[in-house]
Amino acid sequence: MEYETKAASPEIRDAFDDFLSAFEQFKAANDERLTQLERRSSDVVTEEKVDRINKALDEQKRALDTLILDAARPALGTERKANDLDTRESKAAFDRYVRKGDAQGLAALELKTTASFSAGTPGDGGYTVPLEIETTIDRVLAKASPIRAIATVRRIGGNVYRKPIATAGAATGWVAETASRPQTDTPTLAVIDFPAMELYAMPAATPTLLDDSAVDIERWLADEVQTVFAEQEGAAFVSGNGTTAPKGFLSETIVADASWAWTKLGYIASGADGAFASSNPTDALVSLAYAPKQAYRANGTWVMNRKTESVIRKFKDTTGNYIWSPGVAAGQPPTLLGYPVAEAEDMPDIDSDSYSIAFGDFARGYLIVDRIGIRTLRDPYSAKPYVLFYTTKRVGGGVQNFEAIKLMKFAAS
Repeated sequence: MEYETKAASPEIRDAFDDFLSAFEQFKAANDERLTQLERRSSDVVTEEKVDRINKALDEQKRALDTLILDAARPALGTERKANDLDTRESKAAFDRYVRKGDAQGLAALELKTTASFSAGTPGDGGYTVPLEIETTIDRVLAKASPIRAIATVRRIGGNVYRKPIATAGAATGWVAETASRPQTDTPTLAVIDFPAMELYAMPAATPTLLDDSAVDIERWLADEVQTVFAEQEGAAFVSGNGTTAPKGFLSETIVADASWAWTKLGYIASGADGAFASSNPTDALVSLAYAPKQAYRANGTWVMNRKTESVIRKFKDTTGNYIWSPGVAAGQPPTLLGYPVAEAEDMPDIDSDSYSIAFGDFARGYLIVDRIGIRTLRDPYSAKPYVLFYTTKRVGGGVQNFEAIKLMKFAAS
């Protein structure tokens, strides 16, 4: 996963250097393991050493990702212009609503700005949060959710986004200068609907926190909901049911790539049940990398969880080079066979018949729709003495191009 940072802090640089050093130790230990295997003299101690360093690499990578994400989190209010009266009014009105339950200012603002926001009352779902909070949450979601970071994202004003898709183009052909031009077939079109599903979080605050004027209440609310939103989204974009949540790409109909057809995703077999093939395990990965057409391969990204990545980290190509490499700098994603790796913890672990690896152009293959507006309803009654903040956003998603994404099935065929 790639994060945007203006400049890596000394703490991030040190963590990245430690990660690179650990990777060199891992390669040395794994080289020793492979040499022993070639000599038919595998040592249990060496195997345990490789696994121990591999797990340590995962932990260091997780810590590094956390540091980079924290550094990339934008400060609320940095985009507000000092003379923007409407923004200052909305900020002050929202602050009064969250702290004291005073909804009059927000109601007046929302009625005044119906072109930008949907007017609301506590009875029909709460009030629209200021745009600054919404922008901050969306930014952090894009950095924390691996699928959102690589997919196409559209902002919509309604509840459903309808997209026409050309599944077959118009027929063409070559003709002589004076030959007749037979009528060609018309393009084949399909329509895919992407409904926006409701995602919610309900953080609780104490009266003391709300009464403390030193607390940035906008920052508190954004921090409380953005992590749980990102976690729920990440799971839905991978395996959501499409009924109460966005439809994940693993919830589509999946067939062997040789039998691929529109509305289905194709898979390449790993060569063994619940594992990579014992000999030449990288062959399946190469086959998967070349399964999408060249137009999609150029912007390809691997998607897998850390456990799967730790298995692949041990593999070498036929020339003895490791096929997995760390990012060239702090904040850059690792690569596999030259393509970036997005670490999605919601991808399944390697198991019998699991689809644990995806590869393709997710920007063209998967679409996420965000309905404009995040809403908050203040509830001081349900959990006294705590005040609950029922915060909702509407998000949809699904595969928009079934050619662009391919999967690996951990099976013999």
